[in-house]
Amino acid sequence: MSYVITCGDEGVQINEGRRLAFAGAGFRLEGFSEAVSALKSLFGKKLAIASSEENAWVQKQLNLHEWDQVNASMEQHIEALGDREKLLYAGHVTFTDPRVLAPGIKAHMVRPHGIHIANKICFTLGGGEQTFNLGCYVISADWLAEAGLRVARPIIEAQIAFYKGLAKKDLVFTFEESGELGEKVAKQNRKVLDKILEKFV
Repeated sequence: MSYVITCGDEGVQINEGRRLAFAGAGFRLEGFSEAVSALKSLFGKKLAIASSEENAWVQKQLNLHEWDQVNASMEQHIEALGDREKLLYAGHVTFTDPRVLAPGIKAHMVRPHGIHIANKICFTLGGGEQTFNLGCYVISADWLAEAGLRVARPIIEAQIAFYKGLAKKDLVFTFEESGELGEKVAKQNRKVLDKILEKFV
């Protein structure tokens, strides 16, 4: 299975491969390097990273207004981020038919242009996104126990706050525990995540 770090935007659909989701694919996300190190330790294989169209996190970070600017900037910044973190840059996820980005990774965007429709956040705990669910922002929590609470807390809290602001409402939390890492690791990750989520429930 190919694993790709990309945005947790509800429109990103990975048709082949597994998504490890971080807002803005980790761009300017505090602690992202530590999360990548934990993921590499867990999966023991080369990970890829991909940019995506209409990325609201990158738009906010760079204070841009036009989506064309955002798209171009994200491609450049995520490719550079991949170089820094020694991640294969797989390509750009677009509003087209599913297309191959890298071996084992095929993806496209499926939400309406310019509209966010998510009303939930899905945390993946056992090996990335197993089932695509339209209407969910996705946050990878697969690495939390490996990295520890101190590292995990600011990364998870920043993403929750961002997605709640994007939705302009509270979001239901859901959890996906299946995956290659197995039940034991998923439970360890859930234990750390529950400590972080105490302030949000």
